[in-house]
Amino acid sequence: MFVHVVKSKIHRVTVTEANLNYIGSITIDEDLMDAANLLANEKVSIVNNNNGERFETYVITGERSTGVICLNGAAARKVQPGDVIIIMAFGMMEMEEARNFKPAVVFPDTATNRII
Repeated sequence: MFVHVVKSKIHRVTVTEANLNYIGSITIDEDLMDAANLLANEKVSIVNNNNGERFETYVITGERSTGVICLNGAAARKVQPGDVIIIMAFGMMEMEEARNFKPAVVFPDTATNRII
């Protein structure tokens, strides 16, 4: 049996931009992507701590060391700059593998979105 487990998580990062006039996705600072083991074009779930919104989109690589977290396209309507969000990606694996799997979890500074 396969189960879905959290493989990557950026916990409590601050939205820096919301760009309604873009095709779609979330732009994430490449430093955060590396630390959380996220790939460009990977599907992610977003939870907005400020308003309770939950939605899915895909990752676009943002400029390294900028702290950028930008929701693009329709997702821009679900956030405001300054909102604190959680970004999660999930993987499927066999039950036995899942029992010992350790996800990549990042706790950035919410003021700068830099890795602590």
